[in-house]
Amino acid sequence: MSVPLPFQTMLLSSLAKVFADEKPANESYKYASALLGETFSFQVAYTSDTLLKNMVLKIDSPIAEHATIRSVGLVPSEMPCYSDPDTDVLRTAPGLYPDPLYELEQQSVVSVPGQWRSVWVSIALDKSVPAGVHPVRISFQSADGEQLAKSDVLELTVIPVTLPPQQLIHTEWFHADCIATQYGVEVFSEAHWLLLERYADTMARHGMNMILTPLFTPPLDTAIGGERPTVQLVEVAANGSTYSFGYDQLARWITMCRKLGFKYFEFSHLFTQWGAKCAPKIMGTIDGEERQLFGWETDASSESYLGFLDQFLPSLDRYLKENGLEQQSWFHISDEPALEHMESYRSASEIIYKHLSDYPVMDALSDLDLYKEGLVKRPIPANNHIEPFLEHQVPDLWTYYCCGQHQQVSNRFFNMPSARNRVIGLQLYKFGLQGFLHWGYNFWYSQYSLDQQLDPFRTTDAKLAFPSGDAYLVYPGKEGPIESIRLEVLYEGIQDLRALELLEQKIGKQKTVELMEQDLAEPLTFANYPRGSGEWLLAARERINQALASHFA
Repeated sequence: MSVPLPFQTMLLSSLAKVFADEKPANESYKYASALLGETFSFQVAYTSDTLLKNMVLKIDSPIAEHATIRSVGLVPSEMPCYSDPDTDVLRTAPGLYPDPLYELEQQSVVSVPGQWRSVWVSIALDKSVPAGVHPVRISFQSADGEQLAKSDVLELTVIPVTLPPQQLIHTEWFHADCIATQYGVEVFSEAHWLLLERYADTMARHGMNMILTPLFTPPLDTAIGGERPTVQLVEVAANGSTYSFGYDQLARWITMCRKLGFKYFEFSHLFTQWGAKCAPKIMGTIDGEERQLFGWETDASSESYLGFLDQFLPSLDRYLKENGLEQQSWFHISDEPALEHMESYRSASEIIYKHLSDYPVMDALSDLDLYKEGLVKRPIPANNHIEPFLEHQVPDLWTYYCCGQHQQVSNRFFNMPSARNRVIGLQLYKFGLQGFLHWGYNFWYSQYSLDQQLDPFRTTDAKLAFPSGDAYLVYPGKEGPIESIRLEVLYEGIQDLRALELLEQKIGKQKTVELMEQDLAEPLTFANYPRGSGEWLLAARERINQALASHFA
């Protein structure tokens, strides 16, 4: 029988995941460095022999005003992985996993006897933070003011070098309909716009500088014949086969996103997913009455839909150019086409390039032959299929991952170590990729959108469809998003990328990569990187920071 322990704390890096039923295996984390312009995070794990509710936490540090504390919550996972995971996972059993980050006023800090929990400390290092070594210590007090414990001191060295602006284009698909459904508000009502802005702001603050923009309801993860709520920014009026278009809602969306810092607009797909066989759902008014004009019943190559696009795309082109958006607008044809879809995709691409040849058009796909055929000019292969594209030296290459990328490569499922999430930043840097895409910033429906009333705090796998952690990075809080460990760690990877780009300005790409790969048995690839807790990754970032300190002294 184990002996109950008094209140204990342990300093951990942001790459640790603290499970309630297991003492953290990571060694205590007492020294770190960071650059100006980045957010540095660490954790304090704790346990006690008694039930303690509503604990009060305080930050003892000369830079306390720049720090925030959040409670790491636990959420259930019925399906943490598929039946064939690789060995670089923390566990495979269903259970409670650490993920949501609750503001302390949202959820109090509690210690459950014999269980381990943690709090997440973030320090925003703006230019007002002085350079040098800053001690940081977290104290735990009971609800009535009794001192329970103080953590060890973390010594954070702030290096007087500022991260450069982000060059990587990063999009996580923004599902406006999921927000309306979850909060029970009318699409594009004032309440919806307020929520959209809060969720988009969290994206922008975490390195997402491109946003999926629903010209029409995005035809994504929708069962054939099924329907998602209408989220259409372009107003359409039909008079027989003649159409007119309004852009007031789109203008409001663009104004909002530009204010938040978004640089690029990724317009929703103009043909259905997995083959470009049908038109997306498009609503319009006929004699003042709103009706559905196109949808699953509309063949993508039909005369009616092609006639519509022949009018809409030139109109949109004029609008974008009149508003200075031609350098910021990206388009999609159909998501994830395969070889068997070549003819339907070819037909769809012809009409798009007929009108939008001045714009970048990109699609997720993993077959190089579709690129060689010239059908996808900006391919986005998955990170487990990217090698042929790298060997072919495809310019301006992007990558993505989703549920299918669950062996060997970077991903962000609940059951994966956080280092596996963060390492993508080093990989994107080494291979000079232009962009990174993921489909799930806030997809809170079930697979194919069949069930649109899920509780994301209880059903974390889209009803046993995708491993927990694939479908969303944020949870629906009372008034806006609740962030996650995975969101913060992914942003740390983007910060790593920016630090590497800065060092390259001083010593060149080759020496920067050599420093990054120091002590590796084999060169870093998308499938080959150190596994486990992330000690190598932290050490690599420390080497980068010290090199920056010396070269910018």
